[in-house]
Amino acid sequence: MARLRLAAMPIAAFAILLAATSCGQGDRRGAKGRTVTIKGSDTMVILGQRWAENYMRKNPGAVIQVTGGGSGVGIAALINGGTDICAASRPMKDKEKEQAKARHGREAVETAVALDGIAVFLNEANPVDELSLEQIEAIYTGGITDWKDVGGPAGRIVCYGRENNSGTYMYFKEHVLRNRDFASDVQTLPGTAAVINAVLKDKSAIGYGGIGYAKGVKAIRVASKAGEKGVTPDMEHVVAGTYPISRKLFFYTIGEPIREAKAFIEWVLSEEGQNICEQVGYYPVRKRN
Repeated sequence: MARLRLAAMPIAAFAILLAATSCGQGDRRGAKGRTVTIKGSDTMVILGQRWAENYMRKNPGAVIQVTGGGSGVGIAALINGGTDICAASRPMKDKEKEQAKARHGREAVETAVALDGIAVFLNEANPVDELSLEQIEAIYTGGITDWKDVGGPAGRIVCYGRENNSGTYMYFKEHVLRNRDFASDVQTLPGTAAVINAVLKDKSAIGYGGIGYAKGVKAIRVASKAGEKGVTPDMEHVVAGTYPISRKLFFYTIGEPIREAKAFIEWVLSEEGQNICEQVGYYPVRKRN
């Protein structure tokens, strides 16, 4: 089985300030000559950091601040006027879009900026290399509790997941658990790096999260249905949409972005910006065949 070894970085909230500019009053969509703030998805923090670093290096005087907290936190900040750009690993809900429009008088604008495969992580000592979506659902809802029931050695399965303000949590619940509740003994952690750390330390553990954080654990193959061949969350399968837990990662703004925010997002979508996706461990937005 192929092992995926990709760079991991801490997900603690941070602000990147490589250049100083004066801050003035103005439109939250990103006025020229002032800081542009990005808040939201912990999954996207490492990617946002790298984008910001490279953009500011090329554009002296631009200041891009990046903080995490979860997609839900970022969406709330966008609605409340607390950030220029929301980074989200799930689409905004209709209710959230309605709240944004009611507050600001403009629609929330969605821009897909990268692709991700939600990986299922196991400890390297675990001989299980593949699970179906049905098996993963049963594990996380309490129907399967012992590794021997999925081809592993006898022993209790220890489940780790994300907190409910996470876009990854929401996507996993909707697309893997089919909106069923997580089992009561699933241990929730504040970010994917914490999930990785827990799986690293426990050979009985299973976790999930953005593929960009995989390091020291194995990201197993996932089959859409029992009896089908599983696929890995690599670029080929995620871009093609054949990995069953593939998703887009988004930037949201109130109205079309303007000035510095517009320039930054356009650069993110350029060839140079998209190449950074691969450097970090995510995948560029490409038209699927």
